[in-house]
Amino acid sequence: MNWIALEREEQLEQIIADSRQHPVVIFKHSTRCSISTMAKGRLDRSAEPQGMLFYYLDLIRYRSLSNQVAEVFHVHHESPQILLIKDGNCTYEESHNGIDMEELLAQV
Repeated sequence: MNWIALEREEQLEQIIADSRQHPVVIFKHSTRCSISTMAKGRLDRSAEPQGMLFYYLDLIRYRSLSNQVAEVFHVHHESPQILLIKDGNCTYEESHNGIDMEELLAQV
């Protein structure tokens, strides 16, 4: 998986703009959580879909940015959490053991 590190608030504007052209995924990962590590591992082992961007947010290191993501996309904060952004809006979100590449792709 070619993750793009999400580390700055300004990147949210780019995510919104990019999502008008193709789907964008944000994976919020807690480096201290075994469930989060397991979910990330499942995503990493999946074939990377073409035509999508995948952002990785270390929410321990960037907690305020994680809160900003929740605010901008009108979702309740979870960890781990995956968000699908299309046309500037979060159209799908899932957390914990519900994070699955096949289910994510079904939402695209």
